Amino acid sequence: MNDFAGMEDLLSDFLVEAGDMLSDVDSKLMGLEKTPADSQLLNEIFRGFHTIKGGAGFLNAGELVALCHITENLFDKLRNRDLVLSAELMDVIFAATAEVRRMFASLQQSLQPSAPPAEITEALQAALVGKKVPALAARSDRKAAEPSPAPSSMSANTENGTGPDSVDWDQLYRALTGTDIVAQVGATRDPEKIAAAVSEEESTRAAFGRRATDVPGATIGRRDGDIPAKEAKETTIRVDTDRLDQVLNLSGEIGLTKNRLTHLRSDIIQGRNDAETLHELDQAVSQLDMLVVNLQNAVMKTRMQPIGRLFKKYPRLARDLARSLGKDVELVLVGEDTEMDKTMIEDLNDPLVHLVRNAVDHGVETVEGRIAAGKPEKSIVELSARQEGDHILITIADDGKGMRPEVIRSKAVEKGLITSEVANTLDENQCLELIFLPGFSTKDEISSVSGRGVGMDVVKTNIQKLNGVVNIQSEFGKGTVITIQLPLTLAILPVLILRLGDQSFAVPLSMVREILSVTPESLQQVSGKATMVVRGEVLPVLPLAQLIGWKQSGDAEVGVLMQFGNNSFILSADSFAGHDDVVIKSLDTFRPKGVAGVTMSSDGDIVLILDIKELLSDVRAH
Repeated sequence: MNDFAGMEDLLSDFLVEAGDMLSDVDSKLMGLEKTPADSQLLNEIFRGFHTIKGGAGFLNAGELVALCHITENLFDKLRNRDLVLSAELMDVIFAATAEVRRMFASLQQSLQPSAPPAEITEALQAALVGKKVPALAARSDRKAAEPSPAPSSMSANTENGTGPDSVDWDQLYRALTGTDIVAQVGATRDPEKIAAAVSEEESTRAAFGRRATDVPGATIGRRDGDIPAKEAKETTIRVDTDRLDQVLNLSGEIGLTKNRLTHLRSDIIQGRNDAETLHELDQAVSQLDMLVVNLQNAVMKTRMQPIGRLFKKYPRLARDLARSLGKDVELVLVGEDTEMDKTMIEDLNDPLVHLVRNAVDHGVETVEGRIAAGKPEKSIVELSARQEGDHILITIADDGKGMRPEVIRSKAVEKGLITSEVANTLDENQCLELIFLPGFSTKDEISSVSGRGVGMDVVKTNIQKLNGVVNIQSEFGKGTVITIQLPLTLAILPVLILRLGDQSFAVPLSMVREILSVTPESLQQVSGKATMVVRGEVLPVLPLAQLIGWKQSGDAEVGVLMQFGNNSFILSADSFAGHDDVVIKSLDTFRPKGVAGVTMSSDGDIVLILDIKELLSDVRAH
C-alpha cells in the first residue's frame, strides 16, 4: 500500500531533511534542559518544528502537521515567556519528538502516520493553557515503528471478524470451501488461551535470545525480509562541493594523461622506441599512477561523514533511560567532527546503542549510591572519537562503579558459559572480556533494558564484522572504559596474498601478526592435530586447503600467524605473493562459503578474499 503515489521523490527529500532537523532539535532540547532560559535555543527549536510542519503539509500528513503545530505553539509561548519550562513539561516535549520520529517511520513505509497517543496530545494542550502537566510514563523503549492502538470504536466482536467495518473471514471460508478453518487447524479464540500462548512465546524468546540464523545485531525475533522502517539505511549522502570539484579536476587530468599515453602508444607502434620515447612513456605512466591514487583518495573522502551525525542521537537516549532508572546522567560527546566511511557509521548504530545503554544501566550508580560513595550526584558518561593513523578509536567511558573480574568470572561459571577449570586460568583482562559471551548478564531479572545477555555479544559481533577490535578496562569503584578500534573505511582493504597452487587468496592484513616458515620438523602432533610452538605458545596449524575444502597437494611451506579476537592460529599455504591494498568486489548472486569477495591482482588474476571468521566457524562446528 502506498499513500504517497506520485510523491515518492518529495517524500524521500522530506525524510532526509526532516530527519536531520529532528535530530538537531533533540540535541538542542538536551541543551535547553540545562539552560531553560536560553532564548536562542528556544527560537531554533521553534523554527525546527515549524519547518517540519511545513514539509509535512506538502505531503498532506495531517497527524504530523497537527502534532508539530501544537508543539510549535508551545515553544512560541515558551520563547515569549508566557510559560515556564519544567521537568514534567520537558518529558512531554521529548515524548512528542519521539512520536514525530515514529511518524517518520510510517512515512518511510509510504503510509500516512496515525495519531499520537491521547495522553501526549492532552498533556500538550494542558501545557498550552497553563494547566499542570500530568506526568508521563518513560517512553525511551517505545519502538519507532510501533503501531498505534486500535481505535476504541472497534468492539470486542472485531476479534471474531464480525465488527461493523470488518469481514467475517470464517463464514467466507466456509462458504467457499465447505469446511471450518478453525476446526481444521485446531485454532482457538479463547482469550485466556491466546494470552497464555503469547506469554509462553515471549518468555521462550527471552530465555533463548537469538536464533542461530539471526543476523548479528538484529532485533530479537526478526525474520528474513523483515526490515523495520526505522532501520532502513539511507541511500543518499551529502557531499561538500569542494570535494566534488577535486574529483572533477582529477578526472580531467587523468583524461589528459590518457591522451598522452594514446599518442605514445601510436609512436611505439610505428617503431619509435628510442630512449626519449620510453622516458616519456615512463613519466606518463608515473603521472597516471599518482593521479589514480589521488582520485581514489578523493572519491573515498566523498564517502566520509562526521561521526557527530550518529553521536547526537545518544544524549537523548541516555537522558530518557536515566530518568526511567532514577539516575542523573549526562552524556558528553567529544570528537564529533571525526570522519569515517558513511556505511560504517550506519553499522555502528546498534553497537553504540548497546554501549550507551549498558553504561547508564550497569555502569553508573543511582544518586543515592553515588552520594554514599562520595561521588558527585551527576554521573558523566563520555562518548568520544578520534583518528589515529589509518584507524578510528571510539571510546565510551563512565565514572561509575566499575567491574570486579572475580564477580564476572563467577557469574560466567554460574550460567554455565565456561567451566571452573577454564575460569581458573583466566587473568583479570580475560575475565572482563567474558561480558562479551552470548548469554552473559550480571542481572538475574529480565527487564525492558537488560538481563537477556545479548547486548554486549551484539557489540563484539558487529564490531568484528567491521574488521574492528573491542577492548575493555575497568577499575572497581572508579569506572569502565570500552574502546573500539576500526579501520577508516571498508571499501579499500589491506590484504596479504597467499597461493595454493595457481590460485591466489587474500586475508585481511589486520589479522596477520607475522609470517613463518612451516617445515615438517617444526610441526608437532597434539591430540592428533598439527601444532607449532611460537615463542613458547602452542598454536594450532590450519591448512588453507583444508579450510576451503580443497585436496592437499603437498606439504605447506609458509604459515601466517593470524589473530582473530583472542584466538591465535597458524594458517598454512604453499607460498605468499606479498601484500596489497585492494578494492573488494562483492559477489551478490553467488557467494561461496568463506569468501567475502573478489579482487584483481596486478597481473590480471582473480584473487578470492577469504572471510576468516566464517571459515573458523565451520572448523569449530566440526
